[in-house]
Amino acid sequence: MTASVTEPAALLAGLDDDQRVAAEALRGPVCILAGAGTGKTRAITHRIAYGVATGTYAANRVMALTFTNRAAAELRGRLRNLGAGSVHARTFHAAALSQLNYFWPHTVGGTMPALINSKGRMLGHAAERLRLKLDTATLRDIAAEVEWRKVSGLSIEQYAAAGRPTPQALTVEQVADMQQAYEDLKDERKQLDFEDVLLACAGMIETEPAVAMQVHEQYRFFVVDEYQDVSPLQQQLLDLWIGNRNDVCVVGDASQTIYSFAGAKSDYLLDFPSRHADATVVRLEHNYRSTPQIVDTANRLMRGRTGALTLQADRSGDAQPAPEVTAYPHDHAEARAIAQSVLQQIASGVKPENIAILYRINVQSAAIETALGDVGVPYLLRGSKRFFDLPEVRQAILTLRGASVSVTGEPLFKSVSDVLRSLGWTQKAPETAGAVRDKWESLNAIMGLVDTMPPGTTFREFTDELLERQAGQHEPTVSAVTLATLHSAKGLEWDVVYLPGLSEGLVPISYAKTFEQIDEERRLLYVGITRARSRLFLSWGEQPGRGSQPRERSRFLTEIGIRSAGVAGARRGAPTASARQS
Repeated sequence: MTASVTEPAALLAGLDDDQRVAAEALRGPVCILAGAGTGKTRAITHRIAYGVATGTYAANRVMALTFTNRAAAELRGRLRNLGAGSVHARTFHAAALSQLNYFWPHTVGGTMPALINSKGRMLGHAAERLRLKLDTATLRDIAAEVEWRKVSGLSIEQYAAAGRPTPQALTVEQVADMQQAYEDLKDERKQLDFEDVLLACAGMIETEPAVAMQVHEQYRFFVVDEYQDVSPLQQQLLDLWIGNRNDVCVVGDASQTIYSFAGAKSDYLLDFPSRHADATVVRLEHNYRSTPQIVDTANRLMRGRTGALTLQADRSGDAQPAPEVTAYPHDHAEARAIAQSVLQQIASGVKPENIAILYRINVQSAAIETALGDVGVPYLLRGSKRFFDLPEVRQAILTLRGASVSVTGEPLFKSVSDVLRSLGWTQKAPETAGAVRDKWESLNAIMGLVDTMPPGTTFREFTDELLERQAGQHEPTVSAVTLATLHSAKGLEWDVVYLPGLSEGLVPISYAKTFEQIDEERRLLYVGITRARSRLFLSWGEQPGRGSQPRERSRFLTEIGIRSAGVAGARRGAPTASARQS
């Protein structure tokens, strides 16, 4: 479903002054420093669509790059609605894999080797070859080291000399031997892993002039979203894609660099103007998401940090209280108080899907899940089973697709609702929890997508949209409170956000020792704070449980300067603090 090309003036009409500068900077190197909630995605999609509408860009020669399938799907959806649906919006891996599949038969011969879905099994075989007995957790840690080495552009010898901490009780030599055995097994079995896709694509462009010429002919204009997350390997590939041209626009926020452990480097973003002396640099600092109280909290946390932007709250008429920290005697008391507060928020009219509880590590969710279940609040674990992988959702999409072949002329709502009713959907939700209610929520989420479609959307176009979302895991909203780690919350936002566990050992995490590691933890908390539109609850438990060793509150809370309600206030019930978000 491709919308007609939008008039250029209309593409600029809804942008603020800084966004408009970014949208009109169509040629040469452009660096957009975009703070949280400043309309980054809006700015770059309107910029691309404006370039297409004015004839500056041929849509099929534009490559928009990002890091997750969900983000790529969102870019494609927005560009399609702006009349630029022919633009290629992909992850680095998807773009590289597409090129490898195309060029491999012509340059290497035969079909491309199969991809490894998971490194764990092959690393297990490598351990057997080396007569090492390693458990699953250790194998996962070694897999992460393999990925870090490759995206950092290091050989195994260079990795061994890098001084990385080793998993469990293994020596550096053993980890290096494991990596070599892993690479040998891959070669013997003629397989590639995901990092090899980037390496092989880069190598092919670098060594094959004919490949480089075709790639440069195909893609002329590049946009890289979330550029603070780029790794050395991805930067190398990007440089090869660009060649000797300079039409590249990078977008990012150094304060949201939270994947350094996986090889991401904000240096490429911060150094972009020095690498491109003629670069246009645009700063987006008007925050439209959060209340002034939340914005002020975020600014105080990041004050003085390298590359930090100073956000300016652009919401008016907000009279929410400033965030306040609440201390609880232990984690279970904290979880129960949060559950009661969530219940109050829902009773006051906040929809469950507009509430999130974000924590540092997955194990923190157990007490929260129990507390929410005890008071009957529905919740969704982000990062657990994906929406489009649920059996009832798969069945619904197949049934809708089949029905769309023959149904014509009916209103979209009727066509979709008739099919979903045959699968058990009703307009009224079941009154009890359990599997029946879970299935209804899933089908109702699909039904809710009907209201998001442009007027005149046909049944077939609707099912095309579902298949597009399924491919990109672009999930619809389900009526449940979101539980997620701070890492998985990046790029999302909610009306009400709870940040529990803000104590030393959790935020910052206990294994963060160096200045760089502590700063990464600071940025992680910044991401959590800036997810909130209207209310922000901060809390921590003085002990993991009754009778355990006491904790100290996070140093970041002290730096922010937020006053504490104290343990006594916490024992009386719900959190006493919140912050407003837009």
